[in-house]
Amino acid sequence: MPKVMAVNAGSSSLKYKLYQMPEEKEICSGMADKIGHEDAAFILKFNGEKHVETLPILDHTKAVALLLEALVKFGVVASLDEIECVGHRVVQGGKYFSKSAEFDPDTEHKIDILTPLDPLHAQAHLLGFRAFKKALPNVPAIAVFDTAFHQTMEEEDYLFPIPYEYSVKYDCRRYGAHGTSHNYLAILGEKNYGAKRIISCHIGSGSSLAAIKDGKCVATSMGLTPLGGVMMGTRTGDMDPSVMDYLATCTGKDVHELYDIFNKKSGFLGVSGVSNDTRDVEEADKSGNKQAQIASKLFARRVADYIGSYYVRLGGADLIIFSAGIGENSAYYRELILKDVEEALGLKIDYELNSKIRGKEALISLPESKIKVAIIPTDEEVMIARDCYKRIVDGRI
Repeated sequence: MPKVMAVNAGSSSLKYKLYQMPEEKEICSGMADKIGHEDAAFILKFNGEKHVETLPILDHTKAVALLLEALVKFGVVASLDEIECVGHRVVQGGKYFSKSAEFDPDTEHKIDILTPLDPLHAQAHLLGFRAFKKALPNVPAIAVFDTAFHQTMEEEDYLFPIPYEYSVKYDCRRYGAHGTSHNYLAILGEKNYGAKRIISCHIGSGSSLAAIKDGKCVATSMGLTPLGGVMMGTRTGDMDPSVMDYLATCTGKDVHELYDIFNKKSGFLGVSGVSNDTRDVEEADKSGNKQAQIASKLFARRVADYIGSYYVRLGGADLIIFSAGIGENSAYYRELILKDVEEALGLKIDYELNSKIRGKEALISLPESKIKVAIIPTDEEVMIARDCYKRIVDGRI
């Protein structure tokens, strides 16, 4: 049976999962963390065991070499020849990619020129690709884009109300993110619940919602970059654009300094003053911390606003899905959000059941609810593995 590798390379990390296909059996997983440091960590989880090593990992090439060496050393594979395809997560595909693509020189070039739209991830993805290509030169590689699923949006859903020439000349538009996750959730939403009109809530440290009809995205919350949409761990989400100019005047900071603050020091962290981690904010909230309480309510209200607007955009809804770090694991934030929309949307929720669900699939709406509400753990890596398998079987994506 063929084996495929799903890779997610960050600026200082490289996460991976090895699958046996077509069974979609996860063989091993792990990561290299703190790449570029002398005290980096290499982690391999295999056969119920976790192997951890602290050592210098100065670049992604070294991280990939350690990974491939460990696969043989610990008997994960008898030979690296067993790996038949490597799939790479890529955040930003711009206007160029409506589906996964061969990671060839043209794809590499387009990801490179899209760096201004994704300065945090684009170059890291390329580093990961190049490191694997160097180590496994004869193994096909594919790029799986977070933005691809959202390419089915209509102009009135993805354009910004700016001079049209800017939209055209600079490709300035809504691209969205987490598309691989939303696609996975749409597939399971239809398969397990018969839903055609789905509001998918991928909410974690980074959060986005999508309105999905007949398996296709019609609207999504993140914008030109992952800064847009709902409030997140450290990001503002949508707000009045004049806030930038006003705060520049008030603080004397320039646009670049404020943009950094909006990305890295806002959201839960900025409002609560406690943490970007909702587990810490929730604890402070329940302990009576006023700012933490405001942060929790603000987040819930922003997500609820999008759920309401997507209900209208879809002409109703069959299913609301909660997924990702917060959506899968926090009964508290799910309840806050649902309480904000239940009256308007005719929801009937089993809140006792909701309080017991963490990290597993469950239908938490009652039979009399006008819309089903489910928790579905996402799996972006298995979507990458599926495209790798398609490449092996069909010879193309």
